[in-house]
Amino acid sequence: MKHRNREYRGNRVSRRTLLRDTVLGAAGLLILRDSRPALSYQANEKLNIALVGVGGRGRWFVDTIPRMENVVALCDVDNRKPAETFQRWQDGAERYAASPHDWERKAAESYKRLTETQPKTYRDFRRMLDEMSKEIDAVIVSTPDHTHAVASAAAIAAEKHVFCEKPLTRTVHESRALRELAREHKVATSMGNQGTSSGQFRRALELIRDGTIGQIKEVHVWNTGGGADRKQPPAQEPTPDYLDWDLWLGPARFRPYHREWMKRNLWRDFGTCQLGNWASHSANLAFMALKVHELWLPDRRREATPLIRVEAKCSAINQLSFPRWEVLKWEIPARAEFPPITFTWHNGGAPGSRDHIEGLLAGGLNWGDQMDHAGAIIVGTKGTIHTTGHNATFRLLPAEQFAGVDKNRPMQVDPSRGHERDWLIACRGGKPAWANFDYASALNEFLMLGNVATQFEDKLEFDPVATKIINNTRADALLRAEYRQGWSL
Repeated sequence: MKHRNREYRGNRVSRRTLLRDTVLGAAGLLILRDSRPALSYQANEKLNIALVGVGGRGRWFVDTIPRMENVVALCDVDNRKPAETFQRWQDGAERYAASPHDWERKAAESYKRLTETQPKTYRDFRRMLDEMSKEIDAVIVSTPDHTHAVASAAAIAAEKHVFCEKPLTRTVHESRALRELAREHKVATSMGNQGTSSGQFRRALELIRDGTIGQIKEVHVWNTGGGADRKQPPAQEPTPDYLDWDLWLGPARFRPYHREWMKRNLWRDFGTCQLGNWASHSANLAFMALKVHELWLPDRRREATPLIRVEAKCSAINQLSFPRWEVLKWEIPARAEFPPITFTWHNGGAPGSRDHIEGLLAGGLNWGDQMDHAGAIIVGTKGTIHTTGHNATFRLLPAEQFAGVDKNRPMQVDPSRGHERDWLIACRGGKPAWANFDYASALNEFLMLGNVATQFEDKLEFDPVATKIINNTRADALLRAEYRQGWSL
C-alpha cells in the first residue's frame, strides 16, 4: 500500500536496516553501567543460545542471533530446516565477506564460524534440553502456536532464559502457567511483539499517559485478514519422510497427517488466527499505555473483583476453525489512574467496521489512503492516535493541532536497545524487557479470551486475577487445553 505522507513513509525500516541495528547495538550489552551482575556470565562472555523452530519466523533468529551471541543448538521437527539454516549461514558468509560495512563483515565471520562448527541439531526440544542442559543459557521458541507453551515451559524448568515469539501461547491458562514458571525460576523472558522496542511506541505511550490527547474514550484495533471458517477437517495423506508428524503435533490430540493441518491459523487446535498473529502487535500500545495489565495483579485495596466482560459478533460460531469476520468488544473496568474503557477488535472486513473507524477519524484518514491492513486508533477527548499494525509508528490527529509534538523518541521512559537485545540485557542481569512474561501473559490472556468469546453468543465475565470465566462453565473450560501423554507444562 502506498503512503502519501512522506514523513510517515520514512518511518518504515528495511530488513537490512533492522539487521544492521541489531548487530551494531549488541555492543551496548557489554557496557551498560546500570546492569546488575548477571548470574554466572562475565561482562564480555557471549550467551549460548538454542533455537527451537528455525523455519518460517525462526529464520529471523537464524539471521540475527549469531551476530550477537553463540548459537549452540538447532531444533526443528522438519529435517530440511537445519540443513537450510546451514546453507543460509554459508550464503551470508559469502555475501557479506567483502562488504564495505564493518558490521556485515563481522556477521560474515560469525556465519562462517557456524558453517564450520555446525551447532548440534535435534527434532525434540525435550531431548535437546536433557542432553545439552549445561551448554545452553537461553532458548528462543518460534514454533507453531500450539507448542509455544510446552517448549517455553520445558526451557524455563531447565533454568533457561526464554524468548518466545508471539502469540505467547494458544490458551489463557498456558499464559498464566508461563508467568508463574518464570517467576518461580527467576529467568529473563520476553515475547516477540517487536514494536515494543520502537522509539515511537514509547513516545506514544508517554503522550497517552500525560494527557496529550485527553482522557481516552475508546480503543479500536483492526485486521483485514479474517479466519478460514473451515467446516470439515482434511482427509489423510502420506506423511513426508522429512517430517516427524508426532512431534509436530506435540501436546495436541493425535490425528492423521495432512499438509493443511500445518497451516496453523486455519484451526483452533493449532493456531490463534489474527488475534494472536496480529493483535499481539496492534493492541499492544493501548493495552500497555492504559495499564490494562494491572488488572491481573492482586490488590487488597479493591472492594470487588475487577471483571473484564467480552462479547463477540461473528460470521458463524465454529469450534473447528475461526470465523471469517468478527467484532469483539471488551469492557474494561477502572485500574490505576484510568477510568473504565472499551476495546473493540474488528477483523476480516466485519460489516460496518470500516465506516465506523473512518467516522471516528473524522476525515483524518481513510482506508484507501493511508490505513494499513492492521492497526489501531486510540480516541481521546482532545485528539486521536493512529498507530500502524506493529505499533512501531504512529500519527496524531488532527495533524495540524499536534504539529509541534515530538513523536520520534521517548522523553521520560527508557529507550530500547532493540527488542531482542533488551531480552539479552535482562539475561545478563539487567532490567527486565518490557515484553517480559509478567506483562506478555496478561496481554495474551486478554486476546485469547477473545478467541473463546467467538465460540459463544453470550457476554462472558472474566476474573483476571483468578483466571476464570465466572458466568459460563463451558467457556471457562476452553481457557485450558488437554495434553497428550508425555506432554505437559
